[in-house]
Amino acid sequence: MYLFLLIIAIIVCALLVLLVLIQNPKGGGLSSNFSSSSQLMGVQKTGDFLEKGTWILAVTLMVLSLAINVATKGGADKGEEQQFKEQRDKASKPVGGASAPVSFPTAPQPTTPVKK
Repeated sequence: MYLFLLIIAIIVCALLVLLVLIQNPKGGGLSSNFSSSSQLMGVQKTGDFLEKGTWILAVTLMVLSLAINVATKGGADKGEEQQFKEQRDKASKPVGGASAPVSFPTAPQPTTPVKK
């Protein structure tokens, strides 16, 4: 499920990038070719279509991101959790035999000033 959602999210990202690159921030781009008031294939303005498509893909990407997050949190295997717990316990144990505890000084040692 995670892999499927991830592939769909990548496809949506690529489409969103292409759709944004088609647009021109000053009203030009693909929509400038059809700037007359006539309709072309039932669409009044290409800019409106591109803007709606951008919004739809952006919302779809957000929903997919949340779905991927839910899929990964709920999809953890018990075997993996046990393996990580064993690695964590193994890493926290001291290496080697029994060693004497290390003692640190409690107060700084006084230093004598050096005279020139």
